[in-house]
Amino acid sequence: MSHLQLHDVHTYIGLSHILQGITLEIGEGEVVGLFGRNGVGKTSIIKTIAGWLPPRQGDITFLGASIAAWPSEKIARLGIALVPEDRRIFSGLSVEDNLKIGLMQLPSNQRSKHRSKITELYQQFPRLLERKNQLGNTLSGGEQQMLAIARALVGSPRLILIDEPTEGLAPMIVNEIFALLQKLKEQGVSILLIEQNVHKALQFCDRHYAIERGRVVDQGNSKNQEDIKRLMSSIAV
Repeated sequence: MSHLQLHDVHTYIGLSHILQGITLEIGEGEVVGLFGRNGVGKTSIIKTIAGWLPPRQGDITFLGASIAAWPSEKIARLGIALVPEDRRIFSGLSVEDNLKIGLMQLPSNQRSKHRSKITELYQQFPRLLERKNQLGNTLSGGEQQMLAIARALVGSPRLILIDEPTEGLAPMIVNEIFALLQKLKEQGVSILLIEQNVHKALQFCDRHYAIERGRVVDQGNSKNQEDIKRLMSSIAV
């Protein structure tokens, strides 16, 4: 069953035609990778899904609902969470207060029953528990990324869009981030992942799409060697 479907989606930023007919889908509990060189439209795809960039043409459906014209707040409440590349941690707030802000994506009548989710997340992210009273700007890059992912999980989303989660991180922290993502996969959370470390990401993904100049130029099974070879050729990695 498809959780998310994009059909012939076109998105503009000003006069620039960024997405030029994107069609893709993500199944329930599936991890899908978006790969391609910088500036080809990968981030614009997930921002369009999340409602940060409104599509000018095409349709986006999630759990059977057409969400292409919805505001980002309504999309988040339906169960789609975005972890942006810049993480958007509130530097002057504590780790705990950053997590509480994650509750704001929920309808006001549901926030109280989700407060226990923060306690659960501390078990999943023990390093955040150790630093719960520290300000966001005192955390390391890896800790900030963990906080950004944990904050997205506060609302128990059905689909997480993650943009470059390991960029600029040390190899040991990269492994730790992927281990956390693997746990989410095992919990049945659908994930759409943008990641420059293609070889590492392919070990984690079920399927993938190659993006070039705002279009899907290839797709395949991330466990199939022929599909992987074709992907590498199409994105020139």
